[in-house]
This record gives sequence, C-alpha cells and structure tokens, in this order.
Amino acid sequence: MKNLEEVTELLNSSMKKVVIVSHRSPDGDSIGSSLGLGHFLNSLGHEVQVLTPDPAPDFLSWMSGFDDMSNFEKGRAHCEKAIAAAEIIFCLDFNTLMRAASLEQPIRANKSATLINLDHHQDPEDFAHYQWSDTTASSTAEIVFQFAEEVKGEVFENKDFAACIYTGILTDTGSFRFSSTSAKTHQIAAKLLEMGVDQTFIHSKVYDSYSVDRLNLLGYALHEKLIVIDSLHTAIIALTEKELQQYNFRKGDTEGLVNYPLSIKEINLAILITQKDGKVKMSFRSKGDFAVNQLAAAHFSGGGHLNAAGGISQQDVPNTVQLLREILEDYAAELDY
Repeated sequence: MKNLEEVTELLNSSMKKVVIVSHRSPDGDSIGSSLGLGHFLNSLGHEVQVLTPDPAPDFLSWMSGFDDMSNFEKGRAHCEKAIAAAEIIFCLDFNTLMRAASLEQPIRANKSATLINLDHHQDPEDFAHYQWSDTTASSTAEIVFQFAEEVKGEVFENKDFAACIYTGILTDTGSFRFSSTSAKTHQIAAKLLEMGVDQTFIHSKVYDSYSVDRLNLLGYALHEKLIVIDSLHTAIIALTEKELQQYNFRKGDTEGLVNYPLSIKEINLAILITQKDGKVKMSFRSKGDFAVNQLAAAHFSGGGHLNAAGGISQQDVPNTVQLLREILEDYAAELDY
C-alpha cells in the first residue's frame, strides 16, 4: 500500500467513526476479513460498524461480531445514517464500488470520508484514497492480517480477530487447496494457530453445519442437474428458482456447490447457474490456466480471479445453459489440456 504511513497515522491518532463495507452476497472471506478488521480497529479505540448489502449466510453466525453487523435489506435507514456519519470507510474484498450494490450510492454521497480499499481481486478500480491491492494474496483476510501487523507494528494477538481471519483464509482457499494458497498463506495460518485458533471447531462450523434441506439440494443438483460436456471438458449445474424453493433454499445453501464438478476426471471448467428473485447468477471455477474471470467479463458482466469468478445472465436458466454451450465452443482449444 502506498502511503501506508499516512493510514497508520490516521488510525493511531484520535478516535474515528469507521464503517466497514462488504460486497453483495457476502462469503466467508468477506465476512471474516470485515469482522477481523473490526476487532482490530476496536482495539485502537475506534467506533466501528460492519455493513453488508444483504444478509450473510447462517453458517458464519458463530463468529464474534456477527450479530452486531447490519445489512441494507433489513436496515436501510441505519446503514445510510452510519455511512453518512463515517469519517473512514473501509471497502473489503471488492475491486469496484459496484460490488457494494445498495451501499454504493451512500458511500459516494459521503464526500468527506477517507476511503480505504483492501482487496485481492484483479483489475482494481481507482475509487479509494488508499488501496492495498494484492492479486497474489489468497484472500482479503490474508491482507487484513498483514495490514493490522503493519499498522500496529507487530502481530495483533487477539483470539476473535484470529478466528475471523482464519475463517476468511480457510473458505477462500477451499481449505488451503486452491492455487492461490502460498507459503505466506500457511505462515499466516500458523501464526493464527499459535494465537489459539481452534481449526477443528472452525472447520466444523463452516462445513459440518448443513441442514437436511441443503444436503437434499446437493444430492438433487449432482444427480439430476449435472450436465457434463465431455468435448469441452466442462460441467454445468443449473438450478431454477422453483427448484431452489422446493428444497427450502436459504442463503449459503449453494456455497461450494460449483466446486464439486471439478472433481470429475478431465473436467477443467465448472459452472453453477442459480436463479433467485428473477435474477440469474453464475459462478465459474476452473483448473490450470483457464481464465474464468476473462470469460465472465467478456460475456456475463462479471469478473474475479483466474480460477474463480462470477457473472450475471440476462437470459432465463435454460437459455443461459444454451448460450454457454454456444460460447464455450469458441474456447474448446483452451479447455483441452
């Protein structure tokens, strides 16, 4: 981060009203990094509020500070008031203010606040006064850990902070198996364990707290909705809103579902299509060097990382599947490796 000493001076001076904002459909890294940063800033004496555009998934509800978060869908007036009064606004885990969804305009309306962006996505927009953007980082949680260390001048040893950061890293690395996992990632994880993080407890809370409905949805998706296109080394799962409702869908129930098809031999691209509130969202995952962020950006108004990205379709679910089949023919050679 350029001018880190200015940020350090800002945070180590007088108490400030601080707002931390996550992206829409917040995930483990978004919430883990936000709550972790909140614990750190609270330790410096700041008045901190964590805001999300929409509710966070229940499997993260055990995290310290979760119940104190506010989301725009359930508390629009509160969120707008908090942002308007903020002296510092941290934007976490997104590279463009558009990802803040309903919180974007309130943020832009506050002309006096200092904006600080901490993120690991590619192609960051220059919307903040200060930006720590590291596309080699496994997660934004990893960046928050380093940020806290730099600002404090030493490792910030706090169990709640450590648990939140570990959760962010764990979820965004796919339990340390994605290619973004580096030696530095493991070194930070080791420091977090030394602080007393209970990795077995966290893993259980994140991955062993499924409802019966979620397991049934998983079974249905894999048995009935999995489309394998051998010639394109691609697998697609497409779920309509009606199908999700049949399994009493709750936010977070499809978390990680897109990764399952990648376990199939010679499948290099996996795509999950889901429909909710009439909107068709897409998740892309890949192996090797196939750039799903470029695919998502070129055709589905999306983006993300080399091997993990998201997008939006303007078609319904069946037509989105058909459109994908046509588009991916142009990528046949790239997918054959």
